[in-house]
Amino acid sequence: MTSTLVPPPVTPDRTADARAAAAPRRRTRVLALPEARWAALALVLFLVALPLQLTGAPAWAWGPLYALTYAAGGWEPGWAGLQALREKTLDVDLLMVVAALGAAAIGQVTDGALLIVIFATSGALEALATARTADSVRGLLDLAPVLATRVAADGTEAAVAVAELRVGDTVLVRPGERVGADGRVLDGASDVDQATITGEPLPVAKEKGDEVFAGTLNGTGALRVRVERDASDSVIARIVRMVEEASETKAPTQLFIEKVEQRYSLGMVAATLAVFLVPLAFGAALTGSLLRAMTFMIVASPCAVVLATMPPLLSAIANAGRHGVLVKSAVVMERLGEVDAVALDKTGTLTEGTPRVTDVRPLPGSGLDEAALLTLAAAAEHPSEHPLARAVVDAARERGLALPTAEHFGSAPGVGVWATVDGRRIGVGSPARLLEGAATEDGDRSTGGARGATGAAGPTGAAGVGVATATGVAGAAGVTGATEAAGATEATEVVGRLEDGGRTAVLVTLDGAPVGVLGVADRLRPDAAATVASLASLAGAAPLLVTGDNPRAAARLAAEVGIEDVRAGLLPEHKVHAVRELAAAGRKVMVVGDGVNDAPALAAAHSGIAMGRAGSDLALETADAVIVRDELATVPAVVGLSRRARRLVVQNLVIAGVFIAALVVWDLAGTLPLPLGVAGHEGSTVIVGLNGLRLLREAAWKRATR
Repeated sequence: MTSTLVPPPVTPDRTADARAAAAPRRRTRVLALPEARWAALALVLFLVALPLQLTGAPAWAWGPLYALTYAAGGWEPGWAGLQALREKTLDVDLLMVVAALGAAAIGQVTDGALLIVIFATSGALEALATARTADSVRGLLDLAPVLATRVAADGTEAAVAVAELRVGDTVLVRPGERVGADGRVLDGASDVDQATITGEPLPVAKEKGDEVFAGTLNGTGALRVRVERDASDSVIARIVRMVEEASETKAPTQLFIEKVEQRYSLGMVAATLAVFLVPLAFGAALTGSLLRAMTFMIVASPCAVVLATMPPLLSAIANAGRHGVLVKSAVVMERLGEVDAVALDKTGTLTEGTPRVTDVRPLPGSGLDEAALLTLAAAAEHPSEHPLARAVVDAARERGLALPTAEHFGSAPGVGVWATVDGRRIGVGSPARLLEGAATEDGDRSTGGARGATGAAGPTGAAGVGVATATGVAGAAGVTGATEAAGATEATEVVGRLEDGGRTAVLVTLDGAPVGVLGVADRLRPDAAATVASLASLAGAAPLLVTGDNPRAAARLAAEVGIEDVRAGLLPEHKVHAVRELAAAGRKVMVVGDGVNDAPALAAAHSGIAMGRAGSDLALETADAVIVRDELATVPAVVGLSRRARRLVVQNLVIAGVFIAALVVWDLAGTLPLPLGVAGHEGSTVIVGLNGLRLLREAAWKRATR
């Protein structure tokens, strides 16, 4: 039935309130973070106390303010450090608080308070950077609407929260609204902009039976959609969940740093005691020795080193997620940049994974042109659900051909379909099977020819050119036994030429006589050749093609995209063997695939990437990364982004090492003022953190795609 645009029985005020209450925040406010609030309080207290001290106010006026500064800025890291100490772990944050208290103990109250303020501010900036990274991931959920219009069994409508929708519910999507849940169209027709999910640049026509995704934008028509996934299991929700899970993992470099950090921290404490005690043993003043030791402990702390690894990798994960690439962990993001060999699947990876009509070949003497032949075939195939049938029907629709009604439809697996169109019997299917049965239908075809003589002109094509219907064409052709034999020979020749070109041939018969051949092929992705070239440049060697397809078709496609190493006719175990063969030669192999047969190779590879749109569930689960929008060009982009992240990690480690070494040498060889040491230490931490966040920018993705 037709969808009617009836307003939901919810008052405007309640609807607005519901939207306001449920609307997610797109950007974390600074003061929403407890670290930022405590740091701001510590800064305000310090800025009030410092002028009082400098103007000669009594100690009771500024002393308590400094004490509150210590408490506001130091209690949280201090408590966290004590908790870690209970677990026999030495936290660097605790050492910072101890250093500040030590400075206060020897009369350097102002310096200690400044250390606390700078340290708290640095921690707030780190927390804000982490929150903004999470915002960029959670922002994907903003694409999904907060409310949806649920249609009850009696036809009444109600606005409900998307989270309340259940599988089997029916929702009404009005023009201009976003789809509230993943589901399938029950009624209505519209164009839906689903670029956020699939990356398709143009809206996609949706009608009864088509799948729609939460967060996609409906066009000018109204749709009734049956919910097929809970909100928590929608495509967008899974994207966010996978990226968040990835953010919780730690890269090997980070794990190594954290392992070394504990030993380094213990060694630093021992060195601090030595810096304090050795000068005392040689008669140095207590205050000067303690101040130098406190400064040493601050500048030698590995805060910047610890922060060097994860921000670049997490920023790269978030950026890739925004562009439709789900990298499942920081480990994967780091490993992607190491690949030096690439193995590509054919169907669904280099090709679109859906058959399309590439050739329409009417046979000489059939009286048909391309439009008429395609009209006959599409009319007969229209009731069928076979992928080849869908390809033929889609080709006719793309040309704007009007399809006559098919009657008495029948089909046989491995043979094809038959249907009566305008009183004539049309067959579409396997050339070998249909030609085998042609000899048994001479009488029927002769009768059909006599009927066809009375036919009339048929439908008009999109360009305004008249094409013949099945009836009129048959009459014009005047099918005879002699022409049937000639048609079979010609059909066999055309079939051979199409199959030699790597296409699947589909024969069309009219009352048993061959009248034309269609060529069907899985179309190469437009960006396949460019992607292969980019991957070859990144890996230093051309990718290899691993496919279960026949060698002739594989070789033809490989030649089109520039691949020389072709492994065709492979079973899943053979693909695994090819990957392990490269790995045994010292190569780090990345496999890109989409099907169940690719899953073993994806699991065996150094890194595995699955094409998400047509990929099997097993491939998506096995792969280390998923191309959600099905854009093959994002594969070299995410590899390039991984390499940039790895370079930033190295940069950060160098920055942190240079700062620590310079400040330590200054403190030991000269006299490093405590405030300057604090500023240098915390400054290096902030620089390292912000440097890692550079990969969140859109420009980082654009550079990775070059």
